[in-house]
Amino acid sequence: MPGVYISYPFCSQKCSFCNFASGVSAPATIAQYQHTLLAEIRAHNWAWPPETLYFGGGTPSLMPAEFLREIMANIPGEKVTEATIECAPGTVTEEAVAVWRGCGINRVSLGVQSFVTKELRQTGRRHDAGIVAREIELLRNAGLPNINIDLIAGLPEQTLASMEESLGWIERLATPHVSLYIFEIDEDSRLGNEILLGGQRYGAARVPDDELTAQLYEKASQELRRMGYHHYEISNYAYPGYESRHNLKYWLLEPYAGFGLDAHSFDGRNRFNNADTFEAYFRTEKPPPTSSDPAEEHFFVGLRLLDGIEPSAAEWQRFAEPIAKWEQAGMLERAGSRLRLTPPAVLVSNEIFQEFLNV
Repeated sequence: MPGVYISYPFCSQKCSFCNFASGVSAPATIAQYQHTLLAEIRAHNWAWPPETLYFGGGTPSLMPAEFLREIMANIPGEKVTEATIECAPGTVTEEAVAVWRGCGINRVSLGVQSFVTKELRQTGRRHDAGIVAREIELLRNAGLPNINIDLIAGLPEQTLASMEESLGWIERLATPHVSLYIFEIDEDSRLGNEILLGGQRYGAARVPDDELTAQLYEKASQELRRMGYHHYEISNYAYPGYESRHNLKYWLLEPYAGFGLDAHSFDGRNRFNNADTFEAYFRTEKPPPTSSDPAEEHFFVGLRLLDGIEPSAAEWQRFAEPIAKWEQAGMLERAGSRLRLTPPAVLVSNEIFQEFLNV
């Protein structure tokens, strides 16, 4: 069954590590965006009822209650089994949670990133570990126990000891899902751009080097598995049965429709994306669809799952050379008829995936 992604690209502040099309905007821009987003949803031809729904951003937890209700009223909801909203810690209130539950939201993803105050302040985040703990308790008491926590390895000031502190909070809070990301150094974030320029702002000089970042990730991954989390996708860990149904659609190449700024869609063969600037989005400009190679997509996307993929006979033959190369390097392994990454390969997965394009 397909899914729906809705982008709400507004935040109360722009974090230094963020490379998404989101940020702080004027009230007039927000109002125009809400109008355009609703029009886009209402104009959609619902050829199928969605099974999952995901509000991303940005900070969708800042979305006004009436606007959220109006969005939900325009999406077929009779078959939705999982509806997720992303939240910045500090925005979860009793009133907001009551609205979310009333709208059918049954999963919450908290962008915690770290439980160490020094690391949080360096990136511009305003919360602390105590706020996160209180909001998780609020969510559970309100009947929303299906909670994800985001963590990032490679933040300024981060050390193995500080990662241990964050992991200690994860173990105590025991949310059923954790996403563990490695900070990506690119020009699309203020911090990444500052590092590339050799500057000092945003704690750029205090970002861990590649070796330490790898150690931070490996330590967190090992500890999460010890805590009973199943490592089911490169960046995602869950108690059994709590895997993100919506995000699994991306890796299993199931269809989904995206609405809003820079939102992407996939119909099973073609990919579509909305404009990534407000000016173009408000003009309802849509870049042309791009067709995808099913075999390339099977490897490039499917290998993100730790269970791997089951290549067809034609795919084994077509990709024989890169498969053999990475098997010999100890980065890919066969398990019966399946092909999967080995544990060390997770840290160089993008390099591996690239070799299955244009073959």
